[in-house]
Amino acid sequence: MSKNGLTIVYTGKGKGKTTAALGIALRATGYKKKICMIQFIKGSWHYGEMESSKRLEPEFEMVAIGKGFVGIIDDKSPKEDHQKIAKEAIRISNEKIQSGKYDIVILDEVNYAVNLNLISLDDVLNLIKSKPENVDLVLTGNYAKEEVIEVADLVTEMKEIKHPFQKGIKAKEGIDF
Repeated sequence: MSKNGLTIVYTGKGKGKTTAALGIALRATGYKKKICMIQFIKGSWHYGEMESSKRLEPEFEMVAIGKGFVGIIDDKSPKEDHQKIAKEAIRISNEKIQSGKYDIVILDEVNYAVNLNLISLDDVLNLIKSKPENVDLVLTGNYAKEEVIEVADLVTEMKEIKHPFQKGIKAKEGIDF
């Protein structure tokens, strides 16, 4: 077993970034590894992983912090509210990463949070640099900054080729959320 924890980034405009991170969580629970997923953006919406993650307990812990997607659909919150919550998500992320309780910590939609200026790039780089060597850290969300890509061990870019939304098909329960 390797003590060298990886920094993994799933980014790009295609679908599947959070899904890939959840795949790691599913696989790791099979080995009794402890995983914590902190969601920076999606917190106020209902989506399938909120329920399915409970089935992976006690190995898997989901912490949904965000107020929902920023500036779209039904978002009526001022940006300052989103920033305050994202800063709290950084604090909680650092606590979980440093706790010694988790083998894997997933920072879901953290790249979006940086791109939307809810948190700073330095906040994220500090999390990466300060993580214990045995912790695997997974960062998801489009718009991963070059500095994050540079320090990561594995980076996968999801590229959209075709999406049902282009045909007017709305997000599908169990597939998209």
